[in-house]
Amino acid sequence: MYKIILVMFLWAICFPLITLGMPYAPHLTFATLRTVLAGLTLLAVAKLLKLPPPKGKKSWLIISLIGIGATTLGFFGMFHAAEFISPGIATVIANTQPLMAALLASLFLKETLGLRGMIGISLGFVGIVLISAQQMITSNSDTYVIGIIYILLAAIGITISNVLIRYISGKVDAVWAMGWQLILGSIPLGGLALYTESPIEITWSGEFVLSLLGLALPGTALVYLLWFNILKKVELTKANAFTFLVPIFGLSMGVIFYEEKLSLLVLAGAFITISGITYMNLHEIKTKGVKK
Repeated sequence: MYKIILVMFLWAICFPLITLGMPYAPHLTFATLRTVLAGLTLLAVAKLLKLPPPKGKKSWLIISLIGIGATTLGFFGMFHAAEFISPGIATVIANTQPLMAALLASLFLKETLGLRGMIGISLGFVGIVLISAQQMITSNSDTYVIGIIYILLAAIGITISNVLIRYISGKVDAVWAMGWQLILGSIPLGGLALYTESPIEITWSGEFVLSLLGLALPGTALVYLLWFNILKKVELTKANAFTFLVPIFGLSMGVIFYEEKLSLLVLAGAFITISGITYMNLHEIKTKGVKK
C-alpha cells in the first residue's frame, strides 16, 4: 500500500517541477529530454545488474505499445493541454483514466469490480470534480475543445499503457521493460519536437537542470519501476484508484510551500476522494485471473 502512495506522491511533485523548468525549454523538447534521460538511466541499471532482457516479438511489441501510450501520447497530450485549458479541467479529464482503465481491465484482464469498487472509484472521481470546480467555471471556453482533445489523448494513451503493463508484468524484467518503453516512446516525441520547435533554445540554468533531473529520475524512472512492480501484485483497477490522490498531494504542497488557501468545496472534494479510496480498499476486488 505504501508503495502505491509513494508513486502518487512522486507523480504529484512532477507538476511543480514542470512549472519550474518550463520557462527554460520548449515543451516537447523538455518532455523528450525527460524521457530519454529516464530511459537511459533504467537501461544502464539493467545492464550493470545483468538483468535478463525482453525476449520474443510479442514482448517487444507490447513494450513498444506501452511507450507509444504512456510516453508519446501521454506526454504530448499533457504538455499541450496546459496551453488551452485550465488545470482544473485538465485534472478532471485526466482522472477519467481510472474509469476507462476499469472498463478495459474487465474486458482484457478479467478484473471485475464489485459494488464497493464501483462506489469507491465513483466517489474518487466526484471528489476530483469538486476540487476542480472553481477552475472549471473560470476556464476559457474558446480553447476548451482543443484542450479537451489533448488531455483525452493523454488519458487514453495512459489507460492503454496501464492495461498493457498489467498484462506483461511478471513476464519481462521491469527495469528493461520500462527503460525501453521510455526510449521507444521518446522517438516520435523527439521527432515532433524537432519538427515543431527549436530544441537548441534551451537555457541550461540551475533551475532547469534541477527540474530535469527531478522529473527524469524520481519522477519518471523510479515511478515507472515502482508502478510496474506494483501491478505484478495489485489489480489495475484497485491500484489505479489511488491516482485520485495526485491532485490532493498537489493541493497539500500548495498549502505548505505557497501558503495557498483551500475553499470548503476543495476540502469537501478531498474528503470525498479519500473516503472513496478508503471504502474501495475495505473489500478486495474480485478477479477471474489475468488473460494469458
